[in-house]
Amino acid sequence: MKDFIVRFLLGGLLVSVFALMGDMFQPKRFAGFAGAAPSVALASLALAYSQHGASYVALEARSMVLGTIAFLVYATACVTIARQRRIPIGLGAALAWAVWLIVAIVEWAVLARHA
Repeated sequence: MKDFIVRFLLGGLLVSVFALMGDMFQPKRFAGFAGAAPSVALASLALAYSQHGASYVALEARSMVLGTIAFLVYATACVTIARQRRIPIGLGAALAWAVWLIVAIVEWAVLARHA
């Protein structure tokens, strides 16, 4: 129960800080996005560090960075595909997911090779 309360308080504090920072910059629509993901990630890493130590947190942080790269490629694919009027939305979504999956598999393979 203590971990839940700490996660709630730390997550709330970090969401507020990042939302405030996001609100200070333009465009304002990034305020919500900038508030959620980084604060949840930081709260999770802080709790993981207190429970599992630095090597575990390093692995988790690396995984978060790789996930961010895969998401960025996926988002770029979504925008690129959505601009193609001749591609049906269902097919476009499937293509964007396939792009994400390929990037994630390549990242995993590269990590497995270097581990």
